[in-house]
Amino acid sequence: MQTLQKKITVTKADLDQLNHVNNVRYVQWVQDIAEAHWLQNASEKLLDDYYWVLVKHTIDYKCQAHLGDTLLIKTFVESAEGVTSVRKVEIYNQTSNKLIITSETKWCLINTETNRPTRITEEIGYLFN
Repeated sequence: MQTLQKKITVTKADLDQLNHVNNVRYVQWVQDIAEAHWLQNASEKLLDDYYWVLVKHTIDYKCQAHLGDTLLIKTFVESAEGVTSVRKVEIYNQTSNKLIITSETKWCLINTETNRPTRITEEIGYLFN
């Protein structure tokens, strides 16, 4: 299974009025690592021919993150069938190894020419196995 990992440090801009990471920031980080994983693995031809749209997004909050925490974000594609794939994202506190959040997102593959859902090709499925 192809995974991507990224480390980030929580900044003041990431915090909400309770001085822990804002929920919206987690959503952005999930989006950012999903996009980075696709861009890292897809060829220029695939990038020209297809794009992904979000169908469903869930986050389970397990623990808080605070200013200065170093976080490890991990992502992988759990399944890819028909026109949709399911991506998992986990965010950990790098120092304590505590799980901060888990996320599951369902994505639909869109053909750039028709702007309609299209079946996930073997080539695309192989990128994430």
